[in-house]
Amino acid sequence: MERPDTPASIETSYEINHANTVDLDSTNAFEGPEKLLEVWFTPSPEILPESAQPEGLMSVSQQIWEEMLDVVHCKVLSVVRSEHVHAYLLSESSMFVFKHKVILKTCGTTTLLHGLPHMLRIATEIAGFPPGKPGVATPYRVFYSRKSFMFPGKQLFPHTSWDDEVSFLEKEFLNGSAYMVGKMNGEHWYLYLTNPGTILTPPHTPTNEAQQASRTTTKLLKFPDGAHDETLEILMTELDPIKAKQFYLEDASAVAKARYLKEVEGKSDDEMVFLSNGETEFPAELTSEGHVLGDIVSDACGLSAVYANSSHKNSKIDSYVFSPCGFSANGVIPSKTYDTTHYFTVHVTPEPHCSYASFETNVPTNQSGRETAEIVEHVTDIFKPGKFSVTLFETKPVGDDYDYEQFRKAARMDRIKGYKRVEKIVHDLDGYDLVFRCYHRIQE
Repeated sequence: MERPDTPASIETSYEINHANTVDLDSTNAFEGPEKLLEVWFTPSPEILPESAQPEGLMSVSQQIWEEMLDVVHCKVLSVVRSEHVHAYLLSESSMFVFKHKVILKTCGTTTLLHGLPHMLRIATEIAGFPPGKPGVATPYRVFYSRKSFMFPGKQLFPHTSWDDEVSFLEKEFLNGSAYMVGKMNGEHWYLYLTNPGTILTPPHTPTNEAQQASRTTTKLLKFPDGAHDETLEILMTELDPIKAKQFYLEDASAVAKARYLKEVEGKSDDEMVFLSNGETEFPAELTSEGHVLGDIVSDACGLSAVYANSSHKNSKIDSYVFSPCGFSANGVIPSKTYDTTHYFTVHVTPEPHCSYASFETNVPTNQSGRETAEIVEHVTDIFKPGKFSVTLFETKPVGDDYDYEQFRKAARMDRIKGYKRVEKIVHDLDGYDLVFRCYHRIQE
């Protein structure tokens, strides 16, 4: 569907609860790598079932979602509401609610999968999607993925192991597939997905015991090279200490104070040194965690320029700096061509003993005007990780519609500036191509 002339309206609302961030104790190891759950109830927002609310899942109130998030153990910090998506910035990562699907991404010791049964009930009881069994909506497709944990022993059930997670998912769905992508003794990534037309697991009875006994097995993927991407996730570890400092409250506050003195008071650089020595009283939001410092860090580190506002009218970045350190951001990017809205999300754990950053987006390359490799180079330049992995999902080309230009762009991904690609795995999923790559920084 072509976009109307008027850009999609975006309303920003904030709900800030500082108590929700106190428990993020930076003196202890914090699990940065996120668990990612994506549940589709129809293939697109244009084909909602007749029983569904006109706004689908976007008709569900924030209060109802918060009750589900309580089970997951995270809180809502703020919300960006647009015509096509509600983007929730959470105390532990993000949630995106579209008419037809929900994307929930949480870090730390959150129990993300405990929210899944609640999500299925909300979809039918509130949003009106038809139930597959009493009180539970049947999804069209389900995707669950995560990187290998840094501190697996700190996780809570069902995230205590990949086998436990798969067993939990099997209680909800039949005929799922589970994969491990990458080296067992190195960087690897887990994926569980259902085929189009997901089948719910029936209640346990003697007649279906045989089905229950047939468990999903995790497969080790080893596939030849090829393919390119539309949806991108960059998972980074061993962040450069100087780059990581940008995401500490103290450093962010220093940048904010300098800007305040120069822009608001109009002082010169020479005067700034004197006034910063204690004679100027700064606004509280420049010295405490929150959205104001989040916006400043987004600009200062270069995140705001990944999808420049000059090229993406009416886009919105919702950012938050935590105390004493840590950073989260959601970006909402209306399409320039079609009647839809895309997103990106960034989360940073900068402590040197567990440093980690993630960037995820579904902004198509043909909309951004930048190749995937350019986006990867821009993002990795913000953090300068020692290692990072890239997963790229793309809906399959029609027929032989894989031309030289696509091949060239895929090959360009093997030459990320400053890094050596050490692994590449390609997998042919039902309706999608998946490409997984790992990179190590080249020592100068």
